[in-house]
Amino acid sequence: MSVIVVGLNHRTVPLDLFEKMTVPEAKLSKALADLSSRENISESVILSTCNRIEIYAYAEKFHGAYQDIRNFLSEISHVAPEDFSDHLLGLFGPDAIEHLFKVSSGIDSAVIGEHEILGQVRAAWELAVEEQAVGTVLNSLFRHSLEVGKRARSETSISRNITSVSQAAVAMADKQLNGLAGKCVLVVGAGEMGEGMAKSLHAGGITELRVANRTWDRALETAERLNGEPVRLDELPQNLTEVDLLLTSTGATAAILEYGDLDEAARQRKGRELLIVDIAVPRDVDPAAGELDGVTILDMDDLREFAENGIRAREKEVSSVKEIINEELERFSNLFSARSVAPIVTQLHSRAEEIRNSELQKLSRKFPELTPEQLKGVETLTTAITNKLMHEPTVRLKDAAGTPKGERLSEALQDLFDL
Repeated sequence: MSVIVVGLNHRTVPLDLFEKMTVPEAKLSKALADLSSRENISESVILSTCNRIEIYAYAEKFHGAYQDIRNFLSEISHVAPEDFSDHLLGLFGPDAIEHLFKVSSGIDSAVIGEHEILGQVRAAWELAVEEQAVGTVLNSLFRHSLEVGKRARSETSISRNITSVSQAAVAMADKQLNGLAGKCVLVVGAGEMGEGMAKSLHAGGITELRVANRTWDRALETAERLNGEPVRLDELPQNLTEVDLLLTSTGATAAILEYGDLDEAARQRKGRELLIVDIAVPRDVDPAAGELDGVTILDMDDLREFAENGIRAREKEVSSVKEIINEELERFSNLFSARSVAPIVTQLHSRAEEIRNSELQKLSRKFPELTPEQLKGVETLTTAITNKLMHEPTVRLKDAAGTPKGERLSEALQDLFDL
């Protein structure tokens, strides 16, 4: 058995396909139950964000689990496997563990060093714990990955400057508009991402902030806290005629602004430019509206391209984080190896000791004339012989733990010694 990761992320799949594959938050619990019922999967965690949908699993066999997860993604998204299989990430063993450590550290994100992903990894793991979809292996792995993420941020400069998707979205808008000073901005979505964008806007000198959300109470509360004006969703078309910038990041499963909404707004704006930054996945705004005169739409693909400059500028920090990851990979491997083989090693030594004691008892019955000193000498000798015989299998098993060879050795020992 080994740890595997199978999924899609911003590096492997086009946005128009990726947005069809995401798992809505409301369906995650049911999805975990579905995964847990698959034949080749013993433990599972679903990490679903605006940048990735990745399934981490502790699996019987890689190829069997890969097929199970591919089928799961197809069934939950209603997309045929052949439409996304070429884009699937598939890693197992140390490579899968290293990938999770990179994700938690923020160096596998579109925005290098983003702090949001660490909370998303924690939330994904906590939901899997709540749904009883994880056990000893993934619990240990995800706990360790959070430690790696914290260490990367505390010991390097990876999380300085722009460190979130929301900050990057505002920075991209600022560059597109040649500054935000004097702009009227509407933020749609009052969740973590939306609130992050709203907070980042204040540093740009905007004149007015409006906040819309599917839940009116949340829009009201967020707007009040950020010194903005709350807006109801059914008032969006009217507001589109007045604002300079629309930032949107809801969790809606379908577009909340159709082509017709933007077409009407563009006509009423009479040539005034409207910039839309849509970082929702699936997208909140019909992409076709970007063809309208005066309407510019930037999405996650544009944000990734914008963030590439940040990646090149922070190569030194990335290298430092990779050094930490390599150290933690070795540390986790040692810890995991010891934990995974400990029960078998214990049983093996117990069986050897059981046989040794049994033979000593037979010897003492067969030769009652042996003195206590002689029996003690025999016991010392047999203990030394047993320990030497057990040493090499124990070392080899620990060294190979967590690998296919380790699994074969464990199975062989269990069969040979009836453990």
